[in-house]
Amino acid sequence: MKPKVQRISTLGILLIGTALSGLGTSAAQAPNVQGSPQVQENYSLVVRTIEVNGNQRIEDGTVRSYLPIEPGMQVGSLEIDAALKSLYATNLFEDASIIFDPRRGVLEVTVQENPIVNRVIFLGNKRTQEDKFKEEIQLEPRAVYTRAKQQADAQRIIEVYRRAGRFGATVVPKIKRLPQNRVDVIYEIDEGPKTGIKQVNFLGNEAFSDAELRGAILTAPTRWWNILESNDNYDPDRLEYDRELLRQFYSKNGYADFSVVSAVAELTPDRKNFIITFTVDEGPKYTFGNVDVNTTLSKLPGDLLRSRVPIRTGTTFNSELLEKAEEAITFSTGIAGYAFVDVNPRLDLNPETKTVDVTFDVNEGPRVYVEEININGNTQTLDRVIRREMRLVEGDAFNRVLIDRSERRVKGLGYFSEVEIVEEPGSAPDRTVLNVNVTEQPTGSFQIGGGVSSNDNFIFNIQVEQSNLLGRGQYVLLNLQASQRTNQAQLSLTERYFLGRALRASASLFYNSTDFEEAGFVSNSFGTNFSLGFPSSEFSSLLLNYGLRFDSLELSQRVGIEGLNPDGTPIFSDTNNDGNPDISLVDPSDFEIIRDPSVDGSGNPVLGIIQTDRCNITALQRDLNCERNGEFTTSQLGYTFRLDKTNDPIVPSGGFDLSLSQSFAGLGGDVNFHRSTIRAGYYHRLPARLVGSLKFNGGYIDSFNDDGVRLNDRFFLGGNRGFRGFDVAGVGPRLFNVNGQFGNRGQAIGARAYAIGTAEALLPLPLPPSYGVRASLFVDAGYVGLTNERDDELFNIDSDRRNFFGDESLPLATFDTDEAFDPDFYEQSFDDNGDPVTIGGENVFVLNSAGLAYNDLQLDDPLQDDFAPRVTAGISINWNSPFGPIQIDLSEALVVEEYDRPQSFRFSAGGRF
Repeated sequence: MKPKVQRISTLGILLIGTALSGLGTSAAQAPNVQGSPQVQENYSLVVRTIEVNGNQRIEDGTVRSYLPIEPGMQVGSLEIDAALKSLYATNLFEDASIIFDPRRGVLEVTVQENPIVNRVIFLGNKRTQEDKFKEEIQLEPRAVYTRAKQQADAQRIIEVYRRAGRFGATVVPKIKRLPQNRVDVIYEIDEGPKTGIKQVNFLGNEAFSDAELRGAILTAPTRWWNILESNDNYDPDRLEYDRELLRQFYSKNGYADFSVVSAVAELTPDRKNFIITFTVDEGPKYTFGNVDVNTTLSKLPGDLLRSRVPIRTGTTFNSELLEKAEEAITFSTGIAGYAFVDVNPRLDLNPETKTVDVTFDVNEGPRVYVEEININGNTQTLDRVIRREMRLVEGDAFNRVLIDRSERRVKGLGYFSEVEIVEEPGSAPDRTVLNVNVTEQPTGSFQIGGGVSSNDNFIFNIQVEQSNLLGRGQYVLLNLQASQRTNQAQLSLTERYFLGRALRASASLFYNSTDFEEAGFVSNSFGTNFSLGFPSSEFSSLLLNYGLRFDSLELSQRVGIEGLNPDGTPIFSDTNNDGNPDISLVDPSDFEIIRDPSVDGSGNPVLGIIQTDRCNITALQRDLNCERNGEFTTSQLGYTFRLDKTNDPIVPSGGFDLSLSQSFAGLGGDVNFHRSTIRAGYYHRLPARLVGSLKFNGGYIDSFNDDGVRLNDRFFLGGNRGFRGFDVAGVGPRLFNVNGQFGNRGQAIGARAYAIGTAEALLPLPLPPSYGVRASLFVDAGYVGLTNERDDELFNIDSDRRNFFGDESLPLATFDTDEAFDPDFYEQSFDDNGDPVTIGGENVFVLNSAGLAYNDLQLDDPLQDDFAPRVTAGISINWNSPFGPIQIDLSEALVVEEYDRPQSFRFSAGGRF
């Protein structure tokens, strides 16, 4: 019997000894069987206990839990092999071995843990930021290191460089071991030269030129002057996208059979550039043939749905119209109460007639309900802020129209850079789950800025803004601004859902000080506003507001002087030759020097400008509008109605919007008026990737009694106030030459009404949207003005009020002898020798007893207001630069009045530091 026992024991030893031989890791050691018969009789293949060695961070029990072997089980080579694979599958161990001692029944597991990543270091990346790598790789600090992950990450870094056009980039992964089983992961990078695109060629195209097709795709040839181009490198993924763009381009222009045969990228011999070649098969050009709608819906006949389809027989085939038709049918059925509708277009191509017959099959789809709505990615914004914008809740019938509307509303909050609603199957076939995936973006800012404006010269601004306070959807703003002519302060708070309901409540405090020199007044205002708004429908809202404002208005004027006395008082000429200045009755303290006098070649003062309160009784002439000079309180109640049916709340390319506001002052206070304004816009996509818009902007203000409308309540247009192509307050009624004070440009007095229409086309720029550059061509046309009889009384000065000093020969103006003037209103001034009196080389004329002095425009009335058409055209460029917003307007005034003040160039910029 002894040989038989020996033979069985040897077989068991061989099974254990070869358990790891196939893996090449560590072999199980067979026991020494050349002993006494007692040892051989005690040999067993049953595991009595499992011992774990070598582990540092991981507990013994955790290691045992990874093994498919437990005490009491019999083991062989297959079981040990499976146990090793299980350990390596955890990615926690750099090395592992299993030894079974059958004499003792002990399974010894020895492991070497993978190290922990201490740092991830990139060396040699000069043209690519580390953040782009970190978005792609798996390893990061405190992660478990494995060689496989590092190799995969190195390949991902190479892919990043290839997408940037650097196909010669190489990455060598390394590690540096540290104490406590930690490592620094190092990637040594050689970026290599950038591989550009030498040419983009097209083969087989006859209907469109190469230049037109290049404009339809993203990939562009590399040009040294186009430093802002980001698509001038070879990217295989972009090349595939270009194939789709070509298909869309041709299908929108009638080529329903179009296909891209091939898209080949060839590396030039010097390996510095690629040559891209697209081979296309255009096929014939098609037009729409018969268009029909077949429906099984009882409430909506096919003829009714056919009227909603924006496709006409005989027009050029356009795939975009098919998509719009599907949307129109889906929207119409949704309004009619059909939440589950399948719209399937069928195309029948007729090569003989080159027409495409389209049939839309509309059937009621299977009923599906919203089982759950999940909000993902909102790390700051509360769930309820997003859910209250959703047009569906759990349990509602699935409706594609409401889902799209919900997505637009969440995007319109402005809290997220990306918003996407994704569907996934629910727990049953008639259930669906909606995942609202959002990406948070910064909603708060602290800005200290400086800039330059063509209106205010240098601007200094401090602003603290948060549009999503504490993630609750509240808006708070503190804004302080100072410039050469304007000082502003504002503090406001807005609650979008007041008292937990769809009520928008806001309150604000403000202060505004403006030197409006174009209109001849300085205004200081402070007050408060309160408003409460609520939705009146799905697309409209109504906002009620109340404002209390305290104004201090000071009217002023500017006149010329010959020079200054040593004490700084102005010097006026003695045109009466009586030894005294003609306006000696004017108190010098009434004047403020606002520009130093100019000097002649000898350094003597020639002419300067001073400013005086024209409502002072001793001034050159008192203005009847001075009855509104002083301090006033305005108590104002109003409302604003808004309607928005655009396809995008931020940058619309379709639909329309409307805003109507009215306010009424006179419920207390010293001021009374009623004011109405309206703004409307229509947006539509045009050919050649243009986005066109038609806009209207109008307003009207009048008083409830005969007091008229104060200057600072009127409409001053031009500059950044609604009419491009004109200077600030450069269009509208103007007051000229009240005793020669205002010169050829006159003084703006503000309009009581305006109506402006705008036609604008947003241009497609060869720049990615992330650059924030937009350019548009525009034409502005409208009417501004509409003064009334009360304005004539306020601003016209009759002969009885022309002079407070009782001296009808008071010098009022100086004119060059070549300038036109009406001698019936002026008399030449001569000295004692009979020579003409001159100031600064210009002859002096004085007012005679016949009436008023007018300027060289030869106006019949000092108050000029022709409610006549004005037209301007130009280009507007906006750049949301890293330094702040920059805007440039280049325009040309095509139709103007003689007294308007056009402005062909306007620039404004601000910055952050």
